Amino acid sequence: MTMYTSYTLRPASVSQFVHSTQQNHLSTLLSTGRHSEGLQPGDIAEGKGKGDSIRMSMKGCQTNNGFVQNEDTPELELDPISSVDSPQHQALSIMGPEELSLQGVRPYAGMPKDVLFQFSGQACYRVPREILFWLTIVTVVLLIGATVAIIAVSPKCLDWWQAGPMYQIYPRSFRDSDKDGNGDLKGIQDKLDYITTLNIKTIWITSFYKSSLKDFRYGVEDFQEIDPTFGTMKDFENLLAAIHDKGLKLIIDFIPNHTSDKHPWFEMSRTWTGKYTDYYIWRDCTHENGITIPPNNWLSVYGNSSWHFDEVRQQCYYHQFLKEQPDLNFRNPDVQEEIKEIIQFWLLKGVDGFSFDAVKFLLEAKDLRDEIQVNKSQNPDTVTRYSELYHDFTTTQVGMHDLVRSFRQTMDQYSREPGRYRFMGTEAYAESIDRTMMYYGLPFIQEADFPFNNYFTTLYTLSGNIVHEVITSWMKNMPEGKWPNWMTGGPDNTRLTSRLGNQYVNTMNMLLFTLPGTPITYYGEEIGMQDILATNLEESYDTSTLLSKSPMQWDNSSNAGFSEGNHTWLPTNSDYHIVNVDVQKTQPSSTLKLYQDLGLLHANELLLNRGWFCLLSNNSHYVVYTRELDGIDRVFLMVLNFGDSTLLNLQEMNLGLPTKLRVRLSTNPASQHSEVDTSGISLEEGEGLILEYNTKNLLHQQTAFRDKCFISNRACYSSAFNILYSVC
Repeated sequence: MTMYTSYTLRPASVSQFVHSTQQNHLSTLLSTGRHSEGLQPGDIAEGKGKGDSIRMSMKGCQTNNGFVQNEDTPELELDPISSVDSPQHQALSIMGPEELSLQGVRPYAGMPKDVLFQFSGQACYRVPREILFWLTIVTVVLLIGATVAIIAVSPKCLDWWQAGPMYQIYPRSFRDSDKDGNGDLKGIQDKLDYITTLNIKTIWITSFYKSSLKDFRYGVEDFQEIDPTFGTMKDFENLLAAIHDKGLKLIIDFIPNHTSDKHPWFEMSRTWTGKYTDYYIWRDCTHENGITIPPNNWLSVYGNSSWHFDEVRQQCYYHQFLKEQPDLNFRNPDVQEEIKEIIQFWLLKGVDGFSFDAVKFLLEAKDLRDEIQVNKSQNPDTVTRYSELYHDFTTTQVGMHDLVRSFRQTMDQYSREPGRYRFMGTEAYAESIDRTMMYYGLPFIQEADFPFNNYFTTLYTLSGNIVHEVITSWMKNMPEGKWPNWMTGGPDNTRLTSRLGNQYVNTMNMLLFTLPGTPITYYGEEIGMQDILATNLEESYDTSTLLSKSPMQWDNSSNAGFSEGNHTWLPTNSDYHIVNVDVQKTQPSSTLKLYQDLGLLHANELLLNRGWFCLLSNNSHYVVYTRELDGIDRVFLMVLNFGDSTLLNLQEMNLGLPTKLRVRLSTNPASQHSEVDTSGISLEEGEGLILEYNTKNLLHQQTAFRDKCFISNRACYSSAFNILYSVC
């Protein structure tokens, strides 16, 4: 019995296929004697099987190759098979692809796969396909190579602690949210929108740990608890989340050197309890009739002996600060481990970094040798002031930097997540410049990201020469590739306005934002707040440290908008009616408005946050310096006058300047967006100008100025690709 397969074909396809098959295979079939079942050569010649040679029916399987042009096209149906056994039936076999010749046949819709493969092997189809393939491979390789090259030549991106200003807050004085007269964490959260208007990137909150209030939070009773004055741990977590939601970062103070005498560690140490026995520095001493003879002549920072007799333990303990602040024994590995766990606790909370305070006091000489008197002829019994001794055995001891590096290593363990680098700063107050630079670490061993630069905070007189000396001292001594920072105030210093005068506030803020590195602002400096007067202070502590901690002046309402309570922990300054945020934010020429403009300029200009710094000229009146960057044909030239009124001729400096320079920003509102004549610029006392001009002859490229130019992270700008690269 002969089996047949039924097909459904479109008329055009059938006629084309049959015609091609008959033309190409008829002679072959006749000459070789290859006949289909029931088909004789003569039958074909005689026209037999005209209706029988190919029989197709719609009743079999249907083949649709996806090229149907019109579903309504009538299908070709041949005569039905009358009998499968009929001798009259003939079938024309359909040759396989190996038997087909494609000569004269063009590709058509609905080709069988085997036919398509034969067409695809032809040169006219194969060559373009191979060309496209190799072009794709080459393009991918070039893109990968270009990406690798860009990464290789790109300078390191600025991290968050480099990219913008820091804003230091003394939390007890910033904003009171619960009407008790003390600032708190919720109060800081309420004012985050204001902080963002300053273009601040990082908030730095000073100590808020549970404390006995001695030395204002530096006598810590529990490093893992919030003092109730400031709120709860939940308040802190909410504040931290809100800060991060604003795209800001948070660093906090940490004082590892000492604790409060009410800390549980000290309570157990004075009773000889287990491992806590040696958590502090205890020594035998003589105590008779209320008089203590200490082990040596070491003095407290606040004066008099740094040893205090403990009635419970019957020994003296060492304290570099107040007697309520006993020093920890960092030569004890258990103490080091405790401090490590505290750091980890806050990093797990999500803080972005620490300011480590008083680190130079971490270790003392083991042998307790007497320190040398400054005036050797002075009677030793009269030496009671800290400044009367050289502190060679109580500060910056061998091993101290190893402890700081261990803090860094702990923080690095939490810096591996992209975008979550943990910043580390160290306080280096009253250190010499060479010792201060040691906190940056060694070339291959990092310590602090930077030690805080407080040299401007101690200035009580200003001149161009003094400012020049402070700048060059830091920039020339800073290790290569490290990042500078500048601050003009802090909670332990007299406010800028009270030290130098109101006329220099804007100029110092301009200096802060145009120097290379990270600017750091103490709360209130952006509006020119002054110290309060030392009268009617209810606190019993040394009043000299309180005057710069007065409540933030928000508006001219009661208590300057700091608190809605009946009293505040310190009085507000009497000038709060005119020196406050609400008044100044509406004045186009205010200190606050200029501060905001400086912050915006710093954020948007590569010249200020990545460029070269060239310190060109100074005298008793002014300093002149530029900021420039390879690839950018603009230069910022700063002229800051810290003396009396003067006339400055820039052409005498042979800088190749044009005769006119544009004023980008000025401390004098009348000069904004004008032009100045470089042959004679009239400067009032405390006036500052940011001038701008175009040139291709950058000063740092010229031999005459190379020794006056500095850069931290070298970079060049490509205007064609709008990228920075390091191979200049």
